[in-house]
Amino acid sequence: MAPTTAWRNWAGTESAVATDVVRPRDLEELAGAVTRAARAGKTVRARGSGHSFTAVGAAHDVALDLGAWTGVTAADLDTETDTGLVTVRAGTTLRTLNAELDRLGLAMTNLGDIDAQTISGAISTGTHGTGARFGGIATQVAGLELVLADGSVVTCSATERPELFAAGRVGLGALGVISAVTLRTEPSFVLAAEERPEPLDEVLEALDENCADNDHFEFYWFPYGPKALTKRDNRLPAGTPPAPLSGPRRFVEYELMENRVFGAVCRLGRRVPKLVRPLNKLSSTVLSERSYRDISHRVFVTNRNVRFVESEYAVPRAALGEVLAELRRRVPELADPVMFPVEIRVAAADDIWLSTAYQRDSAYVAVHQFIGMPYRAYFDLFESIVAGVGGRPHWGKLHTLDAAALRERYPRFDDFVDLRTTVDPSGVFANPYLDRVLGKLR
Repeated sequence: MAPTTAWRNWAGTESAVATDVVRPRDLEELAGAVTRAARAGKTVRARGSGHSFTAVGAAHDVALDLGAWTGVTAADLDTETDTGLVTVRAGTTLRTLNAELDRLGLAMTNLGDIDAQTISGAISTGTHGTGARFGGIATQVAGLELVLADGSVVTCSATERPELFAAGRVGLGALGVISAVTLRTEPSFVLAAEERPEPLDEVLEALDENCADNDHFEFYWFPYGPKALTKRDNRLPAGTPPAPLSGPRRFVEYELMENRVFGAVCRLGRRVPKLVRPLNKLSSTVLSERSYRDISHRVFVTNRNVRFVESEYAVPRAALGEVLAELRRRVPELADPVMFPVEIRVAAADDIWLSTAYQRDSAYVAVHQFIGMPYRAYFDLFESIVAGVGGRPHWGKLHTLDAAALRERYPRFDDFVDLRTTVDPSGVFANPYLDRVLGKLR
């Protein structure tokens, strides 16, 4: 089936209609599509999987559908060199990549909890997981292959075109079309997962200890409830066999309770808003405790079928308590109730120019609302709170900031814009979202 010119993202928050859609099957076709568009004075965007809540992937002229440009093309399995380098085509989803790495006995060091994104889209928007000693997915990139605005194909790494590498790992698709990604992987490993409800006050009091003592720590908090659902994932020694939840329990816990039942509760809250607060409190009290161990990506990733809208900001780790205290105080004052929990994760500082964790250890605060329920006042309140601590918005999640505001929050913002002007002076890769967050090319 030929790809359609109409596009809509996963959450239904953004849509666009392209004038043409190209589905390249090789690098020559990919580069050719960019060259033809540039000569015709048109723009080009790679669509990815559409899991961003923003219009970062929206194409209004030529859309690139990379669904036929997938798969692992190289893997260093030599035990003597032990580099763990794996090269994968840009259109490969994280779900497919995890499965292919599994077959090779390899794994990503860290992942987020969604695996629907393409590898190129995930790194380009700064997708991350959690872990005080770990960076986002882009920090696992060892090299990139890009098609530039003139149709040329270039590679970059820490030693080859290092500035393009520092900018391009979280590049928003503004510097070129990523055609292949070389990742630094490691031997497959098993994670022990412990999930349990705990009083929020106790979780916050022990936050530094929890982040330091666990490889991957995160928690969810329902805004009107007293408890948080904590999740601790820790690496086990090589050779430890998996011991996953049984099929029936996994179905009950994740598919039935966290998707079907929670979805029904959300729909009820949307129909009868006055029930949201008691339903929210109930949701926080029926959370169950579970412990298991499994192959890493099966622990990191969670299947989520209940649709929502989301805004997420990275704040300095030390400012997390202040941000949550303000949310706890002010969310109950909102006219429209909040159905979804707040998610808290952490990440180590990195050196990627537009990474939300650039040069600072970060805590990520993500606020959500069930699809179809009012969210603007809630998200505006959230943005006003994180603005006071220099919060940086996730590039793929809803925010209202423009280039002037973002320039104040990213020390290398102007360096990125200057590099963009050099490699794409005519704005071949521009779209309205980039015009807002990076400024229009002159």
